[in-house]
Order: sequence, then C-alpha cells, then structure tokens
Amino acid sequence: MFPTSRLFFNIKSHNIGSNDPIHKEIMTLATLYSFRRCPYAMRARLGIYLSGNQVMLREIILKDKPQAMLDVSPKGTVPVLITSTQQVIDESLDIMQWALSQNDPHNMLLQGNLEQQKVAMALIKTNDENFKPWLDRYKYADRYPEFSDTYYREKGEQFISQLEKLLTQGDNLLGHNESIADHAIYPFVRQFAHVDKVWFEQAPYPNLHRWLANHLNSDAFTAIMKKYPLWLDNEQEYLFGAGH
Repeated sequence: MFPTSRLFFNIKSHNIGSNDPIHKEIMTLATLYSFRRCPYAMRARLGIYLSGNQVMLREIILKDKPQAMLDVSPKGTVPVLITSTQQVIDESLDIMQWALSQNDPHNMLLQGNLEQQKVAMALIKTNDENFKPWLDRYKYADRYPEFSDTYYREKGEQFISQLEKLLTQGDNLLGHNESIADHAIYPFVRQFAHVDKVWFEQAPYPNLHRWLANHLNSDAFTAIMKKYPLWLDNEQEYLFGAGH
C-alpha cells in the first residue's frame, strides 16, 4: 500500500525450490529474460536501468522460447526476472517496482506524493487494460476483420488524447519530472506511433509528439535498446544495467 510501502502493487512472484536441478548455482545477480522489441520487456529494462541495478540479460525471440525460461514461468511471456534469491517475477510492472524499490535515485515511485501515485497507478492501469487491447487490434487489424484499422486507431486515440491533455501541464505525464508512469507507458505509445508513422506525425498531438521524442532520444532508451546476441545461440548472458 502506498502510505507504508514504496510499491504501487503487491509484487506477484514465486520461488524456485532450492533443490531445483536447473537452478542449483548461486547467482549473485538477477537474470532477466527479455525480447528487445517487446514493450513489456522495454518497461522492465527501463525500471532496471533507472534504478541503477544490474542484471544478467538473456535475449530471446518469442517464436523460440528457451526451455529454461518456460521451466520457471510456464506462461511463456517476457519479461521474466529470476532474482538472486530465486524469486521469479514475470510481470513487467512488478519488475519495474522490484528494481525501483531497491534504489530510486530519481523518485520514479513518487514517494511522498500520494495523490500523484494514485494518478500514476490509474494511468498505467488504463494503458494496460484499455489502450493495449485497442493497440493490438490496430497493429494487427487483419486479424480482427470485424472493424477497420481506422476504427481501432480511433479507439486507441481516446487514451492518446488523455495523455495529450496531461502533457499541456508539463514535460511529462505528472508534471515536469519523470515518473514510473512515463516509463511504463511510452513504450506502448511508441508502438502505436509505429503502426502508421505518416499518420502519427501529422496527428494533432504536439505535446505527445514532444514527450515521446524526448524519451526515445534519451540515454535511458538508447541503453535499453542495445542489441544483444540471442541467448539460445550460445547461452551467453550479458551484463545489463548501470553503466552497461
């Protein structure tokens, strides 16, 4: 709960048994299974990067999921984090909060401002539960022939318009300072923009354009979008996070 905790939600996780043959080795750093282009995985990597933590990154592709990942998270989606204590966290927002609860140098979790925390939580919830389903239909409109891509885009624009209005009040969603809301949401707005770049560039959302461009040109986004070889090719992990 916000008044007594650094977290927006209770982090959902489970532990791997200490006798699990796959994970007998003692790990000093957490392991992150990630897919570079997935907005959920971007969200997790942003949380880790902004917290200053480091993890060992295993880059995957969704059409060829490692059995080692499926063994700890059978639902088969990224991101998946395995902490040094063998705790498995396989929801992107939970990973953000896990990282920032350990170290939050820029107050991304909005400590000391309960009202802004509530607004941030509501925005992220709307992104995940309302905007993302319309985004998927817009991006893959041929899979949803009930309506046109324009129809799906207009449904997604309801959230885009909400963000545009918020951004008239500052550089970021909750004012001038960045927060978890910005970093949890902009990977999905980026995906929305990429469906039809020509349309998006001329769409009447000047504040959103500025906000998105600022984040996409940031050091944080550059760092989290670095390309890594696939883990399945050679089972090579890569240090990711502060300074990498």
